[in-house]
Formats: sequence, C-alpha cells, structure tokens
Amino acid sequence: MKRADLKQRKLDTTAARVEGMALPQGGAPWATALRQDALERLLAMGLPQGRDEYWRWTRPDSLIAAEAPQAALFQATEPPFFSALERIRIVFVDGVFDAGASDDLTGENLEIMRLTDALATDIHWVKDAYGAQEKKAQVPVERPFATLNTAFATDGVVIRATGKVDRPVSLVYLHRDEGSDAILHHVIRVEAGADLTVLENGPAAARFNKVMEVEVADGAGFHHVRAQGRDHERRAVTHLFATVGEEATFKSFTMTANGVLTRNEVFIDIAGDNAVAHVAGACVGDGNFHHDDTVFIVHGAECCESRQVFKKVLRNGAKGIFQGKILVKTGAQKTDGYQISQGLLLDGDSQFLAKPELEIYADDVACSHGSTVGAIDEDALFYLRSRGVPVAEATDLLTLSFLAEAIEEIEDEQIAGDVIARLEGWLARRRKD
Repeated sequence: MKRADLKQRKLDTTAARVEGMALPQGGAPWATALRQDALERLLAMGLPQGRDEYWRWTRPDSLIAAEAPQAALFQATEPPFFSALERIRIVFVDGVFDAGASDDLTGENLEIMRLTDALATDIHWVKDAYGAQEKKAQVPVERPFATLNTAFATDGVVIRATGKVDRPVSLVYLHRDEGSDAILHHVIRVEAGADLTVLENGPAAARFNKVMEVEVADGAGFHHVRAQGRDHERRAVTHLFATVGEEATFKSFTMTANGVLTRNEVFIDIAGDNAVAHVAGACVGDGNFHHDDTVFIVHGAECCESRQVFKKVLRNGAKGIFQGKILVKTGAQKTDGYQISQGLLLDGDSQFLAKPELEIYADDVACSHGSTVGAIDEDALFYLRSRGVPVAEATDLLTLSFLAEAIEEIEDEQIAGDVIARLEGWLARRRKD
C-alpha cells in the first residue's frame, strides 16, 4: 500500500472513530477552544495503524473501534490496593466521578477540583495547563490517543499542591459496566518546594483512555504509584506527561497484572538543572495478555539524572513490549541516563520485544541502555532445590528477585511491601507444583 493510501486510511479510520462523538459542553470559551484545537490536530494526524513505527508490535484495532469491546467484570478475592493506607480517595465508576464514594476533597497544602468544574471557570491556573504537555509531546512522535483524550475527556481531577501533602491522593477506578468506554484527564501542579504522592488503582472500564499531565516546579517532589489489574478482559491506553523543574524529583512506578491489552506511554521533559526523573514498571502476564511500555525522556538541562527500569514476567503465550528512548539535547551536560528492560519467559510460548534508543547531542554525559530476555536461571533453581525448596516455590522466589530492581524504585516501604505481596499472590495462584 502506498504511503498516501496509508495516510488516507488513517484519516478515514479517525473520522469513523469520532463520528457521533460530541465535544463536551459547559466549559469556558478557552476550554472549548482547546478541545477544538485538539480535535483538529487529531483529524490531521490520524489514529495509529499497525504499520506505524511505534505501533508495529501493538495492534491498535480494539482501541480505534467505534464501540468498546465487552469486558467481563472480575470479582477479586483480595482487598483493593492501598486500602491499608490513610489517603484521600477520589473514586470514578466507569469514568464518572462518584462524590458519594469519595472522600472530602480537601487537605492541608492541597487544592482539588473536578475537571469539569475547573474547565468552566474563567480564571484558573489549569487554563494554561490543560492539554499543554500533551500537545508539546507530539514531537517527534505522534500520540494521537492522547490528543483524542484532550478533545473528548469527560471527567478527571485538577490537583495543586502548595506545600508538603502528608496524605496521598488516591485515584480509584471502578468497573461496573461490561461495555463502558471511559476517557479521563487529570492535571497536576506541584508548586516550588511542595511534595505530593498520587496513587492509582483499579480496572476503570472495559476500555480506558487516560491522560495525566504533571508539572513539578523547582525543588518540588512528585511520587506516583499505579496498580493496573483485576479485570482480565480490560483494555487501556494511558499517557503520563511530566515537566520537571530545577532540583525537582519525579518518580513513577506501575505494577500491571492481567488485561488483554495495556499500553502505557510516558513522556518526561527534564527542564531544570539538577533534576531527577525515574520511571519504572513491573508486569506479570499469563495467556491472552499484551503489555506495552513506551517511554520517552528528554534531557534539556545540566546535571540531571533519569532512570528507566522495566521488568516483565510472561507465561502461556503472553506478550511484553518495551520501547524506550533517552534524548539528550545540546547543552545538557553532565547527564546521567540509565535504561534497562528485561523479560523473563516462564515458558517457550511467550514473547518479549524491546526497542531501546539513545540520541545524544552533548559530549559530557553518562548514558547506558540494556535489554535482555531469558528463562529462569537453571543454576540458581538447582541451588534452591538442593536445599529443599520445592521447584514451584523456587521459581516464584527467583521471579520476585527478577522484579526487585523495579520495585526498589518505590520509596514508600509500606507501598512496596503491598506490591510484593500482590505479586506473590499472583504467582501462587498460577503455581505449577
């Protein structure tokens, strides 16, 4: 097929996807203008096709379809993630804010507003933030599902931290409708010197499109821990955009279990000197499971550090993808960039595909990337078995050891312990004695 024909196919598919979708009403004129701009950008770029470079390993068909595929509800036996923590719960049911199930949206050094209310306000800081990072991140790689989100997001929250926030803000996504199609957009600003932790958990919907835009000002700290799982048949495409200021810290960790299709995109712009940005993920997949992490980190300032640590455990035909890039701009001297992606295959039917990239335009940097895939270390397995550990338990211990480097990126020991316990439970339920 000729390139012109491929482009036309993308545009036709996009027009069919948005046909019948109306831009949300009730916003201020500036919000309506931003949504209209996003829609025009989407119609110009088109939704992805399987032959697009960054979608060649992940078929976007079910994400493009006009109707969301059905996803059966999953009844979990364990308590929800983060339930033991004291936190501010903000609950969404199939993409709609549930005020009755949510906590009071107030806290010391914290401002929280529902997105629809913020976009209806004539004077609000979100006026300069909504969709801004999404638009900037379209170069050099287009991210059309994020643009679709900016145009059509129907709910979400706007969060501003003005100092150290003691309790984490916990975004809880419940799935109650087998055919739900949710689009959420969150905007977060962490002011200079402030510190904020945001948690996310839950399946959200049968099909889920989420954008989170985060601005971490000079000297501020942002910590993000996300748990994706439970519903086996869910599909999701998520986007995390962040700008990190001088001497600021950004850290994000995602744990994923279950799900027919999950694509997590991350774009981080390290804009201030002496900043730190870490993004990590641990995923475990069994059977009809497809998981794609696509990460792009831009170093635009001096003496900054970034880490990408991604580990995937796959079995029974599961498929894992990692596409990660570090871009060091001219003048970003003393950059320390580290990237590692590894796949552990518990059988011969699963697959791990990786595309690590470095693009460097500064001469005083320390950047590295590595990617490996393999099976359980037979020597280590023999060592454990020789000391009386049953083969199934020994395999689980080695699997958890493999995931440890990613989990260590979580600073809160209680949250890290919860993640480990969930992974242990997942492995135990699939144990072959």
